[in-house]
Amino acid sequence: MLELSRRKLISLAAVAPVAGAILNSTAGATGTGHTFATQTDQSAREQIHQRYLPNVTLTTQDGKQVRFYDDLVKNKVVTFNFFFANCENVCPIVTANLVKVQKLLGDRVGRDIFMYSFTLKPEEDTQDSIKDYAKMHGVRPGWTFLTGKPADIEHLRRSLGFTYPDPKEDGDKEQHIGNVRYGNEPLMLWSACPGMAHAEWIAETLSRMIRSKNNLPLVAKKS
Repeated sequence: MLELSRRKLISLAAVAPVAGAILNSTAGATGTGHTFATQTDQSAREQIHQRYLPNVTLTTQDGKQVRFYDDLVKNKVVTFNFFFANCENVCPIVTANLVKVQKLLGDRVGRDIFMYSFTLKPEEDTQDSIKDYAKMHGVRPGWTFLTGKPADIEHLRRSLGFTYPDPKEDGDKEQHIGNVRYGNEPLMLWSACPGMAHAEWIAETLSRMIRSKNNLPLVAKKS
């Protein structure tokens, strides 16, 4: 069972549509080294928004109504993953690993990067149940758990590419994809990784996303 889970954890990288959309929106630069987006860049960004980032309404673990794109994603560096509260296979392992990632990132979570987990079973996972799940795993502020209408959650799951080609396999929530999607929305940089990858590696990768958004060099220049 563990080997099967591992195989499924890495499968998203090959099939997810957004993971391949690594597009650089920094087509020009000012004299001070700051980048700016062209009209073409804005058009490409809007196309990604319309195709992959639906503006569905969701409910947080604290009962707040939010719009997926407008409130959670736009102009942010983000991570996405899916779970459900009574999951006993992939979810607890991935959640525990992402708790390590959150600790490594420290107070940047909720300020420079925002973590989001969406239930796969909105018909069961109420606001209270996802809040209890987050509390049980020691999740800190800056990482939001969300539920919503089943049709909206399914639309979001498919838009983000958390699917298998085989309908039977895709319908088995007990063996759902345990990957993490991460991205820099304004720069249109998107990718994915296994949720059980080394926490240190995930944290460093996300740190690079933050530095890209803030227009900082990825590698320090030698003096």
